[in-house]
Amino acid sequence: MKYVRFRDPAGAVRRGELDDGRIHFANDSYDFESEAIDVLAPCAPSKIVCIGRNYADHAAEMGSDLPDRPLLFLKGPNAVAGHGDVVEPPAGKERIDYEAELGVVIGEQCRHVPESEAMDVVEGFTCVDDVSNRDDQDDEQNWIRGKAFDGAAPIGPVVATPEEVPEDAAVRSRVNGELRQDGSLEQLIFSVPELIAEITTYLTLEPGDVIATGTPEGVGALSDGDEVAIKVEGVGTLEHSVRLR
Repeated sequence: MKYVRFRDPAGAVRRGELDDGRIHFANDSYDFESEAIDVLAPCAPSKIVCIGRNYADHAAEMGSDLPDRPLLFLKGPNAVAGHGDVVEPPAGKERIDYEAELGVVIGEQCRHVPESEAMDVVEGFTCVDDVSNRDDQDDEQNWIRGKAFDGAAPIGPVVATPEEVPEDAAVRSRVNGELRQDGSLEQLIFSVPELIAEITTYLTLEPGDVIATGTPEGVGALSDGDEVAIKVEGVGTLEHSVRLR
C-alpha cells in the first residue's frame, strides 16, 4: 500500500491510501493531482538521520574515502519540504546540489534495535532529496549550514509499505527531465538493517522519523528554476523546483 498525507478542502490534515491515482480517506476520494487538496510531506519527522558516502561511486566522485562505519548527520523538521514545493536555499551560494535518496520511515519508537529485528520498526519507504549547500558544507565540520537549512529535505510523495519496494530498487534523479543519477539499493555500503542498528545504538527513533540512506553517483549543481524529480522504484516520484537568489 501507499499512503499520502494531505490537506483536504476544509484545511484538515489527513492521511489517505493512494490507489490508481486517487487518494481515499473515509468516504472521500480525491485525485492526486487535484487542486482542491495540498499534498504534504508524507510524514512529520522529529528528525531526519542522513547517511553520508553510502555509495562507493559517490564517495569517489566527491574525492572522499569510504567510511568504516555509517557517517551520520542530522536535519531537523525545519528542513522538510513536500511534493510540489519550491525549495529556496540560502541566498548568494554558488553551488546547491541535488542528491536522490531512499528514505526509510520509522513506524514506532525504538532504541537498541538489532539488525535481525530492524525491519520490524520500518513503516515504509519514501523518496528524499538531500539538497546540499556545498559552499558552506566544504567549510564546516558539522554541516548545519550546508545540509540543514530550511527546505533542505524534500520528502515524498508517499510512504510505500515495504512489500512495494524491491530489495534492488532503482534510485534515480532527473533535472529538467534529464537523467542525472541512476543507482540501486544493491549498491548501498551499509544496508537498511545495519543503519537502523547503528543509529539506534545512539539515538531513539520516533514514529515518522526518516533515515536518508545516501545518494548514488551523479550529484550536481542546480540552477534557478530547475525542476527536480527523485524516483525510487516502488515508491513513485518526488517532484520539486528550486529558487536561487
